[in-house]
Amino acid sequence: MLQQTQVKTVVPYWERWMRALPDIASLAKARQATLHKLWEGLGYYARVRNMQRAARIIMREHGGEFPRTFEQVLALPGIGRYTAGAICSIAFNQPTPALDGNVTRVLARLFEIRGDPRQREVSAKLWQAAEDLVNRARTGRGRSGCSTLNQALMELGALVCTPTRPRCGLCPVNERCAAHRLGHEGELPGRTRRIPATPRRFIAIVAQRDGKVLVRQRPAGVVNAHLWELPNLEVKNGHPDAAQAARALLGAAPGKLEPLCTVKHSITRYRITLEAFRATGAAVAGTTKDRWLDSVQIERLAFSSAHRRILREMLNEMGKAI
Repeated sequence: MLQQTQVKTVVPYWERWMRALPDIASLAKARQATLHKLWEGLGYYARVRNMQRAARIIMREHGGEFPRTFEQVLALPGIGRYTAGAICSIAFNQPTPALDGNVTRVLARLFEIRGDPRQREVSAKLWQAAEDLVNRARTGRGRSGCSTLNQALMELGALVCTPTRPRCGLCPVNERCAAHRLGHEGELPGRTRRIPATPRRFIAIVAQRDGKVLVRQRPAGVVNAHLWELPNLEVKNGHPDAAQAARALLGAAPGKLEPLCTVKHSITRYRITLEAFRATGAAVAGTTKDRWLDSVQIERLAFSSAHRRILREMLNEMGKAI
């Protein structure tokens, strides 16, 4: 959950998750719909599917016990070098480096490591510095030196050695920091050229009939795979109006069409504008995957955040908040 997501966002999700699926065995056996519903709103849904794949491997190959070596942890689906290092050092106090964005910033400044951290040579220097430090922590006092060090580096980057206006006066290692000594804090780490954001526009149709709403499930292999959504399409070339979009999505022209709301959100580098229109009286052709559901049924399914916001807007107007 903490991959690409802040702690303050994760905490309520984690608490809810642990009430529903408190151990590896229950995760391995859970229905995919249950996983998506518990994860609803966190995004990057491949993470939760990878987590279940990992749980099943642990049950099958490790007797239900989470593996304790770096190589075994790294082999699990959805776990990369950083996550494996963080788990092994923090949970098992092993001398494995854990280089996230915060730690990268601390080490780049501390040791005056210049260049783009995404470049192979620069990245190798940063990983080596992290490895050297955690190996030294292993031989220090106490029984949790590796765990304490990596957590301290993460917190130092998050709270003191911040991207802008670092609080060098409060830093416990400011006397050893090369960037602070030379006045280069603002120059490190080297910044990468950001890819410009790409705007995208979608139209969604909220088709209503007999107190129910038409929804569809996204296929496998796409963003937000297996989640549910309202019928929608991307507007690329030209500017089709809502009526044209409704005909394309529903297979028929709606009897009545009116604006409902506009939702703006981001997925990676895309800045998405999703315009929703309420349609009534449409003779929907539909597909075998289409479902007409009421508010209670909709609440049981996992939707992307943008489509959940549209449904909430519609049902709030009807006095049926979800």
